[in-house]
Amino acid sequence: MKIKPARKRGQVVVELGNRDAALLQHADGADVRMTNLLVPVDFSENSRKSFAHARALARAFGARLHLLHAVQVHYAYGEFGAIDYGALERDMRAGAKQQLAALAGECGASGIPAATHVVEGSPARAIAEAAERLQADLIVISTHGYTGLKHVLLGSIAEAVVRHAPCPVLVVPVHEKPALGDQGA
Repeated sequence: MKIKPARKRGQVVVELGNRDAALLQHADGADVRMTNLLVPVDFSENSRKSFAHARALARAFGARLHLLHAVQVHYAYGEFGAIDYGALERDMRAGAKQQLAALAGECGASGIPAATHVVEGSPARAIAEAAERLQADLIVISTHGYTGLKHVLLGSIAEAVVRHAPCPVLVVPVHEKPALGDQGA
């Protein structure tokens, strides 16, 4: 299966091979319908790519986007004294809500319904739990492309999501071409 931009902006073309047609049908023969797409964002350039892909898919399937950001505060105490982690967490949540609202506004301007969710905890776990709670049909997530020691130390949230997600996951690689017919943000 290949998904690529259509000539008309904001649309995609899905090319199916002989074996791909079966992917678009459930075991009972019903067509696949996507109504809820979960898009975890960390506000990096990479997550902007997955957001663009998700918008194109939402437009193509008439789906609703659920934009999710997981706030994870790492508690530590240093020689310079205590940090007000409650205030730090509130500030992180407020900033995330503001940025998610801006992304949802981009969706609204394109006629795509979007909801925003800020949750606390480990990102991979929070994403899998949100997918379950929101009955997501697909998770669209980006990678950061970490390799070697960075991958060992930081891990891969996308990998963990793929292992624990209750639904299919579309992973947008760090070196991906412009999104599916959605070059203009």
